[in-house]
Amino acid sequence: MSERFIPAQFQKPLPLDQLIKKEAPSGDEVVPFDVTFVGAGPAGLSGAIELARLCKQDPELSHLEIGVLEKAGSLGGHSLSGAVVNPIGFQTLFPEMKLEDFPFRRRVTAEKVYFMTESRASRIPTPPTMKNHGNYVASLCEIVRWLGEKAEGLGVNLLTSFPVDSLLVDEERVVGVRTTPAGLGRDGTPGSQHMPSTDISSQVVVLSEGTRGSLTQAFFEWQNIRAKEPQIYALGVKELWRVKKAPEEIIHTMGWPLPKDTFGGSWIYPMADNQVSFGLVAGLDYRKSNMDVHLRLQAFKAHPLMKKILEGGECLEWGAKTIPEGGYYSLPDRLTGPGILAIGDAAGFVNVPALKGVHYAMLSGILAARAVFQALKAKDVSQKGLSSYDEALRSSAILSDLKKVRNMRQAFKSGFYLGGFKAALMTATGGAFPGAGGEHLEDAAEWKEFCEESFTPPPGSLSKVDAVYRSGNKTRDDIPPHLLIGEDISGEVADFYSHMCPAGVYERQGDRLVVNAPNCVDCKATDVLGPRWTPREGGAGPDYKEM
Repeated sequence: MSERFIPAQFQKPLPLDQLIKKEAPSGDEVVPFDVTFVGAGPAGLSGAIELARLCKQDPELSHLEIGVLEKAGSLGGHSLSGAVVNPIGFQTLFPEMKLEDFPFRRRVTAEKVYFMTESRASRIPTPPTMKNHGNYVASLCEIVRWLGEKAEGLGVNLLTSFPVDSLLVDEERVVGVRTTPAGLGRDGTPGSQHMPSTDISSQVVVLSEGTRGSLTQAFFEWQNIRAKEPQIYALGVKELWRVKKAPEEIIHTMGWPLPKDTFGGSWIYPMADNQVSFGLVAGLDYRKSNMDVHLRLQAFKAHPLMKKILEGGECLEWGAKTIPEGGYYSLPDRLTGPGILAIGDAAGFVNVPALKGVHYAMLSGILAARAVFQALKAKDVSQKGLSSYDEALRSSAILSDLKKVRNMRQAFKSGFYLGGFKAALMTATGGAFPGAGGEHLEDAAEWKEFCEESFTPPPGSLSKVDAVYRSGNKTRDDIPPHLLIGEDISGEVADFYSHMCPAGVYERQGDRLVVNAPNCVDCKATDVLGPRWTPREGGAGPDYKEM
């Protein structure tokens, strides 16, 4: 095998026939919802809340049944974020409430940015895009639980442990979804706790399934929806610690422990006087096959900057998640189809230079709800009937903000220093330089270089097995395989997968790949660069309580 390889060569195609079923909802127990949101994150719950409010004010639609399906066993169980939150999403959704009423931990009053080497941290001026005064440190799973309570209070049906397996399409229009069966053995045969799939009929399905959603990918492919540039991703690995004293300020770093050819950085956020959230994010277009974000985070913990914060503390939770980073030019040319639309991270609404996405998710959910309401009033849920959502997005703060930082993430494909120079020019010109997007590839199409030397974390580091335990993983050991493995996986590619995955799902034994599927925490890095991820039974995966 050559020194370089393309991950896409070993990746199976999207299983479109599994994700889109050309059939109407069927069976004796079809659940009828007028509108179904797939995913109970900030986007889906905000959309459901806004739609429920609009319908309650309209006698014609006051009877509308709204359902939100969530694959986690409890609200917030799969929700992972930094997070420093711009409150505008909450203020738009709840204009009658005060800032102190929202589920935030603390207001950002000070911040620092450091350039890191292996032994030093040199403070640098805070880039304009990273200034956070007026924003709030928050726990994403707490935000989700709080929004869930508000949704239930408005009569929204929240169904946890209900992952969705496929879209149901009848006469070229989405008419519902089919959930994933539960209680199957490793060979796919029903066990004693078996629960079959449930078909849910809907006039409109809203895809709010988060980053790298399988159904969203299938929807775009089915409808031939394209973007100027392919979506690209980063992987973030995070820990939550109880400490003696958290710093007063939020901290961001760049440089070490990431290699110079890898885009990313770290954050350190005070969640409480004795609690700190920190993590490391790395773009998945890195070059070296042994790049391991989890191990790099362990090295970061031993840096003098971190040691004085963590000394005498203990790890409470660990998690990992991918982040869409393509920005403005990676947004699809439309987000609506017949009976369906996409919102939040599923659509790619993340401002990478500002490290923000939660408020965009909420705002997109609100705009989608208004478009769905108009379509239902007009009794037209065709793509044209739902297209007011696309129109509203074009004139929204979401696209305005993302346009100002267009190409900023892609600039770092030129390397850290040249990328930083280009990013500074983009900031100064409001995105006018360098103009239109370039010719960039999706992450799986970028070459990787086989690299045998290993990166050794410091003694006492959190192993991947222990990390999965701290994610609260609730997956059965005998669950059916949910990862679609490509053909002819060599030992070198198996090594690449083992480093890429933060949860120890993949390992090399001899010259073959061994897959420990129950370890998976649904970060979706595997779906970006390796084996395809497909939904598992409800409640499987992580169970975050505080992150």
